[in-house]
Amino acid sequence: MKNFNPADKIQDLQYFGEFGGVNPSISDSSTYTFLSAKTMFDTFEGNAEGCYLYSRHSSPSNLYLGEALAAMEGTETANVAASGMGAITPTLLQLCKAGEHIVSSRTIYGGTYAFLKNFMPRLDIKTTFVDITKLDVVEAAILPTTKVLYCETVSNPLLEVADIESLAKIAKKHNLTLVVDNTFSPLSVAPAKMGADVVIHSLTKYINGSSDTVGGVVCGTQDFINSLKSVNDGASMLLGPTMDSLRSASILKNLRTLHIRMKQHSHNAMYLAQKFENDGIKTVYPGLESHPSHQLYKGMINPEYGFGGMMTIDVGSLDKANALMELMQNRNLGYLAVSLGFYKTLFSAPGTSTSSEIPLEEQAEMGLTDGLIRFSIGLDNDIERTYQMMKDCMKELSILN
Repeated sequence: MKNFNPADKIQDLQYFGEFGGVNPSISDSSTYTFLSAKTMFDTFEGNAEGCYLYSRHSSPSNLYLGEALAAMEGTETANVAASGMGAITPTLLQLCKAGEHIVSSRTIYGGTYAFLKNFMPRLDIKTTFVDITKLDVVEAAILPTTKVLYCETVSNPLLEVADIESLAKIAKKHNLTLVVDNTFSPLSVAPAKMGADVVIHSLTKYINGSSDTVGGVVCGTQDFINSLKSVNDGASMLLGPTMDSLRSASILKNLRTLHIRMKQHSHNAMYLAQKFENDGIKTVYPGLESHPSHQLYKGMINPEYGFGGMMTIDVGSLDKANALMELMQNRNLGYLAVSLGFYKTLFSAPGTSTSSEIPLEEQAEMGLTDGLIRFSIGLDNDIERTYQMMKDCMKELSILN
């Protein structure tokens, strides 16, 4: 980890456009021509390096972006997809067949939870949801049919931290594939360097950073990515969650500034988290010493990029949470919106939005309360000014005295 700086790996990739442009040319084609029928056959079989057949299989633009993201995560290769779920679902379907089993963190993105809980049983694939921070509970949930151990580096929305190195040892011991969603912590954490087999991102979030594009990526070994893209039984190939080349090119350009943005997101979130905690607001942020996994996460991150831009506060009730979010939006402090990684702060009550797929009794069991507000802290230049304005909103609503 010490010698692996993902931003340097991205910077070292240099592409030229068709006419010498400093950005690679965009391949705006769905299909490609061949000078010989033999080359077409070889390309279809995957044996013609540098040749393209059809953009659902691959395109130059998608391959450029995939190469950059593999460099960032330190994996052999990567495959981009049309959404984060378009990366997650084919991965799990590729790794499991009927009668097999998954052990997953219980605090994960609501869409992933719904896929595992409600959709996969149709295919006779069952999931046991566990507290990922309790390694003995994780190991006890493993069955002879278990094939995958699934978690998020920092969980959505409760910001629990997965001990990836220890989970990787458990996965190796039981011959499981450890799949880690690293969406909340790009550059800060490199799960593959800690033993994860597959690393997933929703590119929609921090990596793109401008809330104008939906995308996903699966980073892993050449063999696994080849299996996803197999024309005979590859889940990514056959289900077709293909990223558009124009979107790939857009994300690749934004990826070049990710290191600058992550530093500012982390700086601003740390400032606000410390201030809110000092004000007596129940605040959860991995950079705070009060976070139960602070020391663990401190040892996992590249300190240059900090503890990330995600934090939560609990204001006691859904009514207060909604009133505060509406007031902050009216004061131009951010947007009452789902998603994350935008240049403006985004806030939502996850129990009624991004985690609404999780039944209320299970939300209560995992500690997802009505008054919880999830913040994706933006790139504000004067974060002290932002804090004072947020504090004024809280005082106006009697959340703070």
